[in-house]
Amino acid sequence: MLIMKQIQYIFILWQGLVFLISSCNGQVNTNTANPSPTVIKNFKAVGLAPDFDTTLVSQYIRAIFQDSKGNLWFGTLGEGVVRYDKKTLRYFANSEGFISQSVFAINEDKTGNMWIGTDQGVYKYDGATFRNYNEKDGLNHLDISRRSILVDRLGRIWVGTHGGVYQYDPFADKAGSKCFSLFSLLGTVNVAGMMEDKSGNIWIATSDKGVFRYDGKTILNFNEKEDLGENYAGGIAQDKAGNMWFTMKNGICKYDGKAFTKYTPKDGLGGTEFWGIIIEQSGIIWVTARGATTRFDPSVPLPNPKAFTVFTPANGLNCCVQSMFQDKSGNMWWGAGAGLYRFDGKGFYQVKKKGPW
Repeated sequence: MLIMKQIQYIFILWQGLVFLISSCNGQVNTNTANPSPTVIKNFKAVGLAPDFDTTLVSQYIRAIFQDSKGNLWFGTLGEGVVRYDKKTLRYFANSEGFISQSVFAINEDKTGNMWIGTDQGVYKYDGATFRNYNEKDGLNHLDISRRSILVDRLGRIWVGTHGGVYQYDPFADKAGSKCFSLFSLLGTVNVAGMMEDKSGNIWIATSDKGVFRYDGKTILNFNEKEDLGENYAGGIAQDKAGNMWFTMKNGICKYDGKAFTKYTPKDGLGGTEFWGIIIEQSGIIWVTARGATTRFDPSVPLPNPKAFTVFTPANGLNCCVQSMFQDKSGNMWWGAGAGLYRFDGKGFYQVKKKGPW
């Protein structure tokens, strides 16, 4: 059993290194994942002693979320889920029932339970204990996608995986029956992100079949014919005017309900292979890509280079941005391949265990 755990930790580290290599054009950070003492001990037990940067909140932060109490939650690759309560950081351990080391999505339901998407299915945390949902509960695909746990306005829980979207039935859960079922109208798509718009429509971005919209009755698919390049949609967001925004392979696009408008590096976006998108409360749009992160002000008429500000690793932000989040105070957070970052209005600075928070 110990040997299997050691192999698992080595594989987790290898995954992180592969991600950095593929996402940063071969620029591998010599500081690998920032694991718990138990993980370090197991590495040493098999003759590995990498140079860990133990000052980081975590090396790879793939999900950021703020709960109703104001706590910040961080989903990591290698250290599971971490909670910051404005005073201390808490790393939830195996002894507490949280076994997975890889977290990709975090959300909170209407009663205050935390839902955490991992590579071992979904965990529910009620403030005291963790409950894992997997195949026995009807969740046939355990690899939860990033940004893919949705709690809609009615309190329903949707979970996106690399093999489709699943819906949670709390009544079946209480009865001890299978409580997750595949959303059959959609099928087995590779989910890349989910959100609910202002009108209550559920939007599902996929990595292979474009974007789907569910209005409560029917599914509508937007794909390459509607200018979603190669049917890839990596990120999804909605602005104050109600426009929907998606990332494509070669840029981003805006959908106003009738037509798509594309924005690419020719317009001023930085980087290649576009991944994530988030829209601030102010309306500013942030876009992550290979090699750069772009701040886009859509209120500036194009063409105008002032509409785009491109940040690269030279500006302080590690190239491998894996998550973005705006908290209730308006602060912007980034999870990257070298820990946690914030933006002070001009540039990025790193937030470590001791701050500055």
